[in-house]
Amino acid sequence: MTVLLFGVTKDIIGSPTLSIPTASITGKKLPKTVGELRVYLGNLYPRLNNLSSLAIAVNNSYAEDKKEINSYDEIALIPPVSGG
Repeated sequence: MTVLLFGVTKDIIGSPTLSIPTASITGKKLPKTVGELRVYLGNLYPRLNNLSSLAIAVNNSYAEDKKEINSYDEIALIPPVSGG
């Protein structure tokens, strides 16, 4: 599963993308929903938990935590945006 990163999420993780290996490689349970992905990434990168908001898009649409995800989905982390 590949996750696209933008803004401060890219800085926190240190890359514009993050590859999450499949369960067959790691032997670990992979996130099946957006909410599980949020917790999974928060455990790997605790600084993500400090963001005031973090939207997750699946296949170019904002997704709620209950949305199911698959390894072939395009997933993006969208941090809070400030501007003037």
